Amino acid sequence: MSERYTGGCLCSSVRFEAREKPDVVVGCHCSQCRRQTGLYYASADLPASAVSVTGEENLRWFQSSDAARRGFCLQCGSALFWQRIGAPKISILAGAFDQPSGLTFGYHIFCADKADFYEIPPGVPQYVTRP
Repeated sequence: MSERYTGGCLCSSVRFEAREKPDVVVGCHCSQCRRQTGLYYASADLPASAVSVTGEENLRWFQSSDAARRGFCLQCGSALFWQRIGAPKISILAGAFDQPSGLTFGYHIFCADKADFYEIPPGVPQYVTRP
């Protein structure tokens, strides 16, 4: 039996199950991610085909740019997903996974766009834009 990774929003109206191991956690410091989360976006990628969602009636998508959309819970407002339009992968916020998640941090992107009130934790690669 393969591993399954589960999680959901704060109020449990939206739950997900991933049937594959997520990639490493990536911290995105771009202005859109900072505005949505209040700090930076920490998420892990998976093939969208490996993720199933329950409570989809409570999941709303906001197209935040020409290139991407963001999924959140309609009931509690929890940010859950990021997906490039038409891409086969989906990013799931690391904090939405049930614990223990087994996730590990991989790297940080858009570091040149980070806010001035925090420092990026050392120990993993940092990129001005993307690697």
